[in-house]
Amino acid sequence: MTQNANLAALSAAGVSVWLDDLSRDRIKSGNLQQLIDTRCVVGVTSNPTIFQKALAESDTYNDQIAELAERGADVDATVRTVTTDDVRMACDVLRPQWEASDGVDGRVSIEVDPGVAHDADATIQQAVDLWKTVDRPNLFIKIPATEEGIPAITSTLAEGISINVTLIFSVERHRAVMDAYLNGLEKAKQAGHDLSKIHSVASFFVSRVDTEVDKRLEKIGTEEALALRGQAGVANARLAYAAYQEVFVGGDRYEQLKTQGARVQRPLWASTGVKNPDYSDTLYVTELVAPNTVNTMPEKTIEAVADHGVIKGDTVTGTASEAQQVFDKLQAVGVDLTDVFVVLENEGVEKFEESWTELLKETQAQLDAAAK
Repeated sequence: MTQNANLAALSAAGVSVWLDDLSRDRIKSGNLQQLIDTRCVVGVTSNPTIFQKALAESDTYNDQIAELAERGADVDATVRTVTTDDVRMACDVLRPQWEASDGVDGRVSIEVDPGVAHDADATIQQAVDLWKTVDRPNLFIKIPATEEGIPAITSTLAEGISINVTLIFSVERHRAVMDAYLNGLEKAKQAGHDLSKIHSVASFFVSRVDTEVDKRLEKIGTEEALALRGQAGVANARLAYAAYQEVFVGGDRYEQLKTQGARVQRPLWASTGVKNPDYSDTLYVTELVAPNTVNTMPEKTIEAVADHGVIKGDTVTGTASEAQQVFDKLQAVGVDLTDVFVVLENEGVEKFEESWTELLKETQAQLDAAAK
């Protein structure tokens, strides 16, 4: 099968195309394989919202849930079994991409219960349990970059477990995540782990930043404020990439670990589906092209890029000064960026907690129906 030219150009520019969605229907129908074959997809991310939607909208899980109900499984065990089975199957589908990229791509992510996002010890325990349960080398465990999540990231990496750090909104938190990654590698090395086998991405959220900042700019309402709409998300991500370069391109601490086989922690652009219809539906793809990055997109965004995305090569390297000017202007008109990032992190955890609760409710309802 032939790969789409636009997405092939994006891949050639150093951006790994990952699908931000997962369901058993996608796997069983061959849709995931088709996206790999024709849309350059080399990874998959999931989250509680995605799983909740998958279970609510499909009958594919009915037989398994009925079987688990017969065995007396409770709702937590059922959710864990169903979701880890999906992720394991997706890992197997993407195994060739994992092998071809020497472990860099071909990854599938599964998140710890968002209810433990503020409990480091519980996060570590769940991460280890999920890693053992799925039992695939191309798995990523997703851990939120909350303050409590930072030490959990270090401890989990120290166990030799590969991690997708999620819900990063600010460059300051991104720096803390990169530091946690290097701490984890140093501890993993002391524990005797092969550093070349430990991988990580730092999921930096994009569209949600514009949604929150634009709301504040519209409330301010001045001509200067309104002219800045739709610029914060890309500028923020470009500053994050500059921070990544500082640490991983010639940074002394990483260079020492690199001699032991350590990999870079790649920036991953998350939340790249455009929320505002006034903006280009490929905005968070075409404006964030840079080497050694991942862009995880909903299928709608992948198809938009395939249809009309214009890939002009690297649109990020060397743009930090321009991005900082955007931030300076935002602060000058009265946008409290520190508060923006606090609000977004809290909302992000809350949204995933709500989806997890809905997932448990949906699954419990199916267990109850199966038990009748």
